[in-house]
Amino acid sequence: MFRQTHPILGTRDIRRAIAFYTEKLGFTLAFADNADAPNYVGFRRDAVELHMQFQFAHEMGTIRLRFLVEDPDALFCEYRQRGVECSASGIGDTPWGTREFALYDLDRSAFTFYRDLTSAEKARRT
Repeated sequence: MFRQTHPILGTRDIRRAIAFYTEKLGFTLAFADNADAPNYVGFRRDAVELHMQFQFAHEMGTIRLRFLVEDPDALFCEYRQRGVECSASGIGDTPWGTREFALYDLDRSAFTFYRDLTSAEKARRT
């Protein structure tokens, strides 16, 4: 069921980070949640994908991982049945084209489990 993981790096200045990762490290900006005022972005270089999110100072030490899974709905149901507390918003589709849910482990590491939306699912959103 688990297919890949993507680290989510925190940043205090997302525009500065975009410039550094694209101009200095050679990554391309793969997506942004909002082109005018991004809060969550993804970078790609070759087969590597990194995600980045604005964080407040007190959040900067938190580990964040995104897990690409085959069926986030089934995993969400499994975790709920096991008594795992997941995000209050539950599972849903995102503006950046994924279906996902999130949770914190006991040490407050953040995990997001997702799959990409199909073309038909994306079309229904618009």
